Amino acid sequence: MKQSRTMSLVEAITNVIVGYGIAVVTQILIFPIFGLHTTLTQNLKMGAVFTVVSIARSFALRRMFEAFRIH
Repeated sequence: MKQSRTMSLVEAITNVIVGYGIAVVTQILIFPIFGLHTTLTQNLKMGAVFTVVSIARSFALRRMFEAFRIH
């Protein structure tokens, strides 16, 4: 059975939210090990940037693979 468009959207949004949370928590835990000390606000902003980059990468790869599939 195919996934509905609504559930695909819910899955995509959930993936982005979870990814953002993981990015921020990872930064908070890992940055100090490398001597980087950032505020929560900075971590939230960096997480947002990483999330936008991840969405753009995912979109570009999906379109590239779709183009390969068509030809």
